[in-house]
Amino acid sequence: MMYPLLDNIFWHALSGDHARYSSGDGQARRYTRGFSPIIAFADPQRPDFDALAPHCDAGEQLYCDAWSGAAPDGWRIDAQTTMFRMVWNAPMPDLDNAPDAIALGPQHAAQALELATLTRPGPFGIRTIELGEYFGYFDGERLIAMAGERVSARGLREVSGICTRPDYQGQGYARRLALKLIRRQMLRDELPFLHVMRNNEAAHALYLRMGFADHKETTVRIVSKSA
Repeated sequence: MMYPLLDNIFWHALSGDHARYSSGDGQARRYTRGFSPIIAFADPQRPDFDALAPHCDAGEQLYCDAWSGAAPDGWRIDAQTTMFRMVWNAPMPDLDNAPDAIALGPQHAAQALELATLTRPGPFGIRTIELGEYFGYFDGERLIAMAGERVSARGLREVSGICTRPDYQGQGYARRLALKLIRRQMLRDELPFLHVMRNNEAAHALYLRMGFADHKETTVRIVSKSA
């Protein structure tokens, strides 16, 4: 199936369902500081960095996708790779795979950020868990695994922030949490999708086995505004 919104999904989220979490104008937007360091453009092939500049700090590292041109004056490209955008292509899971997972709230924000900083599942901010439902597993007071929701755009819902502490990997936490979210999204008539970096071959293979299919491989960059 074709999902045209997915080709510029961050823009459709920032100018639509998540506009209240964004800063910018009709050509360039970003998640407001603290939520997630992601930027997007109405036309990724002709990005309006001038419109974005007042909403970004010098040296602040920001993620964007679908843009592959040269950096304009006053900006630099700090890193570049590609990622797979994957769409759920299987029946709804029959059962809640993680009934014992804990719902994460603002009181868990620092723990979630610490886990994301350690495991690097993708761009993450102190307020990212406010963008949707997040669930996790704890060992005592320590958050050891989590998964949640980030982008939302017209019935498309991203499963994001999937990560497990290295010494707890291999126990199925990530898979169970992701399937829990997928079921909850599909019960709301939403289509789950996710992102995975090209070099994360193990995670990509896991998502394919779970029931995701590749939608496209897209360029992803980290950019920053010069001082």
